[in-house]
Amino acid sequence: MTTHRNRMGWHHLSPSKCLLCTFPDSQFSLKVYFGNFTVKIKYRLCLMDMDDPLDFEVEDDLLKSPTINNNKRKKVIGLDDLLKDHYREQNTLIEKRKKQAKAKNKRSYDDEDRKEAWLTRIVDKCHNQLKAFGEEQEIPLWGVKVFGDQKAFPSLDFPDIGSCNLLQSFLNNKLNSVVELAADRGDIFLEGLLVNGWLPKLAFLCGHVEKPVAIWAFNTMLYSSKEELRNSSSDFWCAILSSKNEVDPLSVKIDWLPEYTDLRRALDIYGFLFKFCAEPKNLDSDIRGPPQNLRAWVKFVTACCLIRSKKPIFSTAEAEEIVEIIICILLDRLFQGLLVLLNDCMQAIVNYFTDQEWCSSCENIAKFIACRVSKDLNCIQAIDCVSGVGSRCKQLKSALAHQSLLSCFDGVNSGEEILRSFTAINFKDKSCDFFKMYIHLVLTENWVLSNSLIEDNPVIYEMFCLFLRHCSTLISATDLRSYASKVRHRASYLLHFSI
Repeated sequence: MTTHRNRMGWHHLSPSKCLLCTFPDSQFSLKVYFGNFTVKIKYRLCLMDMDDPLDFEVEDDLLKSPTINNNKRKKVIGLDDLLKDHYREQNTLIEKRKKQAKAKNKRSYDDEDRKEAWLTRIVDKCHNQLKAFGEEQEIPLWGVKVFGDQKAFPSLDFPDIGSCNLLQSFLNNKLNSVVELAADRGDIFLEGLLVNGWLPKLAFLCGHVEKPVAIWAFNTMLYSSKEELRNSSSDFWCAILSSKNEVDPLSVKIDWLPEYTDLRRALDIYGFLFKFCAEPKNLDSDIRGPPQNLRAWVKFVTACCLIRSKKPIFSTAEAEEIVEIIICILLDRLFQGLLVLLNDCMQAIVNYFTDQEWCSSCENIAKFIACRVSKDLNCIQAIDCVSGVGSRCKQLKSALAHQSLLSCFDGVNSGEEILRSFTAINFKDKSCDFFKMYIHLVLTENWVLSNSLIEDNPVIYEMFCLFLRHCSTLISATDLRSYASKVRHRASYLLHFSI
């Protein structure tokens, strides 16, 4: 135990406090007992603070502690502050990504602009090289306008119900008590029978269609503005004109059948141009097309052609004009949606002729079309309009091609002279028109290959093969003139696969 004694007396001190206690600035004595020995020490101690560094700590720089500012308070960080810092870091990261994406897009746009400019230079260079071979010829598309301005449609007169036995039979039937059709309104009564399908059933039950009803149904088919009435009246006529057995007479007696003049009058009202000149410039006209009734007109003509063995309705000249009208309608691009109906009508009208009538009628039709259709892609399309694989369709295609070839060459009267002129063509001449040559090639192909009589004429056949060999071998594959490659490829195909 260590003790010290000041003026006030002795006090006991612990060893750990002997140098750290604060005393007055005076001399004091210490008695230290070591066993049997007692040591008295006089020592003068200056006042010092407990927190002050010791002397050796002041002298050693490594032991110096940094100065602590007791006035600075520690800030307490809450959850809101952490969220704000998190959102601030996220916004900073998003802005950084946007800037990076914008810089990347700008680089990609610059790359695309450079690629586009490079491609533009290549295209311009190729275009200039093609110009060196000659200016490109503008080839018009096929197609003509065969309909002009429409005229006013005639009024639809309803027949007198009281004078028609067909209608009276229905009114007196017990079925009318269920349907309850009023006889005082003839228009509603007839239209209801037609639309609901009762009119053809009544015709088959009675076996008779009276003239007022037949005229009303025909005019409704051609001039009604209501689609439902047009379709129903067309179905009515097709039903009563058709029969399962072609050799049997008509199963329904019809007091009135339309004539060709009635059908021609309808086309005239629709605006059909009977004396048109099929030039490509007509494609740019703003003339409105025909009404929707033309569909019913085509269906009715087809049905009339199918009953030739029972009751011929058209004369030979009238049937020829119908073929010409169908071909002209097929040349109008406006009616590509009616190809099925028009092709069916074409098949029916071609088969309408007898064998004795067909040979002369085929030539008459071909001469008419060759004079009316321009000598461009339209004359090829006129031949393609005649679809079918029957012998008459092939004969008509051959006649159309032959007459078109004769009209292309003035002063030429035979196909042999035309083929001789083909073999004398100089393909290296810059003035050589390959577009006309392509038309002549297609026409000659249809004339020769669609005519079975040509096979018995070896001269024409050999001259045509020689022309094909010239086209496939003398026209260079690098010839960039318009239609040169088409002539070469078509001739090669015909030479290797068709001949």
